[in-house]
Amino acid sequence: MAKKKARFPRHPFDVEHGTDTGGLTPGVELKTGHENDRHNTAYYGIAPSLFRRFVTQWRKLPPPHRLSSYSFIDIGAGKGRAMLLASEFNFREVVGVELHPELARRCRRNLRLWQAAHPDTAPLRLVEGDATELVFPPGPCLVYMFNPFGAPVVRRLLRTIEAQFADRKGDLDILYVNHESEAAIKGRAGFKQLWRGPVAMSSLDAIVDLQIINSQLDGEYGSTGDEACSIYRYNGVKSSSR
Repeated sequence: MAKKKARFPRHPFDVEHGTDTGGLTPGVELKTGHENDRHNTAYYGIAPSLFRRFVTQWRKLPPPHRLSSYSFIDIGAGKGRAMLLASEFNFREVVGVELHPELARRCRRNLRLWQAAHPDTAPLRLVEGDATELVFPPGPCLVYMFNPFGAPVVRRLLRTIEAQFADRKGDLDILYVNHESEAAIKGRAGFKQLWRGPVAMSSLDAIVDLQIINSQLDGEYGSTGDEACSIYRYNGVKSSSR
């Protein structure tokens, strides 16, 4: 007998734009055969209001480079909702990284629909593969993570960042939503916490979020109407004096 699947209400964002970025896919259903599979969390599209407020919080710091020079990089892009939202800002480009083939397929479809309807937004592209092997683009980068995987993979990603940004200090910031593995960043020299706190959804997004959470079959995930978030900057490791 086929396993029963949850039926999730369609998010107003998708209704408005004709996209398919909603639902909730538990980590156990995101198997690819890759060694990182056991550290998957879930795919869940970020609430649009929460995303916009978090990016606005980052801009208030302010970042050391002009917005139009940054590449926005969505680690664990899933179906691509955060990528679509990021394209509304004046980033140089928006890059998504997704390992799961079916999520990547859906993401590409959403990107095509979005770009056809919004030709003047930031360029969008998806990299299908392991985020810890990503070759980061030149120039400043803004890395976004909505708790895509556990601490072991976060640590591997940080090592990749350290290697590629050794001579690019201050050129990479991290926006971390639902920062369950934040300790992995705190424990590494060179990463400075710039901000930490809850970011709330709009009342409409909170209602929809609760409807989606309540549609789960096993009740594994919860909803509080906000997310614990943090912002980090990679400033590099100072060489010891001799």
